[in-house]
Amino acid sequence: MTRSVLRTGDAAGNAEIFRCLCRSSPWRWDSLRFELRAVNPGAPEGDPSAGMLRAWTRRPGALRVESADGQLLYSTTGINDSRDGFYVSATRKSWLLPPHLVTPVFNGIDLVRRRPEAAYGEPIFGNGRWSAMLDPVELAGSAPVAYEAPFANPVEIHELSETEHGGRHTLEAIVSPNLTYRPYDADHPLLLEGRTHVRIDWRTGICVSAVALDAPQQGRGHSLTILGVDEYMLDDLFLEVSMNLTDVREHIPWPVRPHPA
Repeated sequence: MTRSVLRTGDAAGNAEIFRCLCRSSPWRWDSLRFELRAVNPGAPEGDPSAGMLRAWTRRPGALRVESADGQLLYSTTGINDSRDGFYVSATRKSWLLPPHLVTPVFNGIDLVRRRPEAAYGEPIFGNGRWSAMLDPVELAGSAPVAYEAPFANPVEIHELSETEHGGRHTLEAIVSPNLTYRPYDADHPLLLEGRTHVRIDWRTGICVSAVALDAPQQGRGHSLTILGVDEYMLDDLFLEVSMNLTDVREHIPWPVRPHPA
């Protein structure tokens, strides 16, 4: 049985634990294997948008996505991205370090209270909601607000509890966006209009579920099942065509073309 992390009668402290967990993903895992399902009760039967996807991701930028039947949909190692000299010299962002190379401010239970400036951003498939669910900082902001007051935080927490999702310990909350809510992708936010039911995996800080509770998009969202954390993943996993060298121990056929007449 997982030890409870929320404290009875301490609503403000529990809300802070939830927000710190939402800031912590970049420092809680390096590689991830999971299944993702779109939740869309209004979709017609057989709609591919509601299908299941399998994914492997390895920080800082490697991603592989397959359909339920094993068809490769997307693959990249993220190690061959290049920028010309003008980009490097003209943009400040190009000089930022990856999150795992900088140190945030932790609270007393190893969750991130304040995030430093860094080169954040998970590899994306489809749209920015993919990146947001892997690093749901948009539910908390990069740092605590100056004072606790109604609507001061980007997201208002109405209910908060502990539960399980896919057999894993999660924090479960009913939340709604405030005026200061700034999603990673404005066209595909984690929180839709009104209240949203979200679950954050305790071990990884990933948003494993976000489903709208109010009209007009009631019932829409995503559900993610974590299958493996920090497994060893070779570059070959993220290449469409393996770049392995030829195994010279095996017979190599050498076809000889006939001499042209």
